[in-house]
Amino acid sequence: MPLSLNRANKAIALLLLGGKEYVALMHVHKDFDPEELKKQMLEFVGKINQLPPVRSNVKRQYRERTVYYLDILEIENKDVLFKVGVESGTYIRKLIHDMGEKTGLGAHMVELRRTKVADLTEDDGLSTLQGLEDAVYFYEKEGNDKPLSRVIQNIEKAVDFLPKVWISDFAVDTVCKGAPIAVPGVVKFNPFKLGEWVLIYTLKGEIVAIGKAAIDSSSLKGIEKGIVIRTDSVIMRPGIYPEYHKTQ
Repeated sequence: MPLSLNRANKAIALLLLGGKEYVALMHVHKDFDPEELKKQMLEFVGKINQLPPVRSNVKRQYRERTVYYLDILEIENKDVLFKVGVESGTYIRKLIHDMGEKTGLGAHMVELRRTKVADLTEDDGLSTLQGLEDAVYFYEKEGNDKPLSRVIQNIEKAVDFLPKVWISDFAVDTVCKGAPIAVPGVVKFNPFKLGEWVLIYTLKGEIVAIGKAAIDSSSLKGIEKGIVIRTDSVIMRPGIYPEYHKTQ
């Protein structure tokens, strides 16, 4: 589970919007043909309607979710180990139950391990709590910050899956103070839609803030004024870039 420090706390919640990857162990209740089971499991890739389990923190009503991919890793007797990539808010335990229902075999989840959140994977130098404790020890006792620097990731990496807008230097300080971004301040951008969360960057690639799109990016062509992004959470401190004073 990703943890955040200091000003990155303002952005960490956006990881919940990113997709997830899990490795799950499913136990099938009846004997089955492996090839037929694989075929039926792959039918769950794509859009699905899922009813949250009884013990959940959301209202129990059917919700559309996306299963991006599903790979069977191993089958041993009645146990099936598989990797699955899903949209945020997808319940793997319920997915396995639904697979058992559809196949008529019955199934339940035995083990579950999350291997990816948004663009963060186990291969990105993520640490266990013991690894973090060791890194802090080396820093405090020996002044060695290399283990700690491997454990702590830049917040830009955690939220890199979101669309981005790069703003001019003159707009940075005002955004650091919570101002929205108007058309003249936008230098370049990735496509985004009205209401989407957008990352706001300097031209040097430094994250400034996170905001919500006030328009579709396709609307930027042909307009010279108006609000593009409404700033929500500011990451960069004011004063790093020069304050802009509009001349009369």
